[in-house]
Amino acid sequence: MKVISAEEVHASLSYPQLIDSLQEAYGGSYSMPPRQVFLLDENKGNDAFAVLPSWNEELIGVKAFTYFPGAEEPYKSLYSKVLLFNRDHGEPLALVDGTTVTFWRTAGISGLATRLLSREDSETMLLLGTGNLASYIIKANLSVRSLKKVMVWGRNLEKAKSVIESVSVEYPDVQFEAIEDREAACAEADIVVAATASHEPVVLGEWIKPGTHTDFIGNHHADKRECDTELIKKAKVYADSRVNAFKEAGEILVPISEGSFTEEGIVAELSEMCNGEAILRENAEEITLFKSIGMAMSDLVGAGLAYNNVIKNSD
Repeated sequence: MKVISAEEVHASLSYPQLIDSLQEAYGGSYSMPPRQVFLLDENKGNDAFAVLPSWNEELIGVKAFTYFPGAEEPYKSLYSKVLLFNRDHGEPLALVDGTTVTFWRTAGISGLATRLLSREDSETMLLLGTGNLASYIIKANLSVRSLKKVMVWGRNLEKAKSVIESVSVEYPDVQFEAIEDREAACAEADIVVAATASHEPVVLGEWIKPGTHTDFIGNHHADKRECDTELIKKAKVYADSRVNAFKEAGEILVPISEGSFTEEGIVAELSEMCNGEAILRENAEEITLFKSIGMAMSDLVGAGLAYNNVIKNSD
């Protein structure tokens, strides 16, 4: 069985190859039981262990991670691994670093949503958030749209500038700008992606112009959200998974609780978007909104692609 390190994952994955693999996988047949999250001791904080299984016609996989929010050096708060098995006869194939796979696949889904829902002539993108995902999101979106300008916003302007420094050398033809005025940037952007830790909306519907594609990644709480109700009401709404959205997406659940939106308002989930069943963007004036929670199938695809590329390059 092959053990694939974080460094090997980084070396073996790229965009848009991963986005292509995600689109193909979600357009095909797969199984994905609900993820299981276990509190290790409810009387001693929020230490947790989670298991996320999935399989398709090629691979069986399970991502397992531990979360110890109070961890101190030299330990990390999060450890994650993906275990892969051959689908035909069950042979264990690889143990893949799950943390790096999660970064790559989460941003890959953002790029896939941009490919499917944004205008093909989109030129300007705004990224809200300066965390670990930021550079991956920029690279994924640049791999599917010929963007001329990328703006980055964060609560700390210096962190936004640092994100730009980490990616701008790779894209000399793209104008990068760290911004402070979210409202003005939203009004300018053709693509708006939010990957923040905010519990309050960082994007308001009144700021978004016709034809914009919006993508919300950061929030996983039923009562928190990165956008307001006005945006949900004026957009065509999509989700990676209806089941996930109705459990964890405050962007959708809060408007439902207000009576401003219904479960039937979600146009399609990711599998329908990729297999041709869904109605996607129909004109240049529509505002689209994609809500991502994260799915085990994406981990399977990312880890599987890393494994296949590592094996191929070692031959």
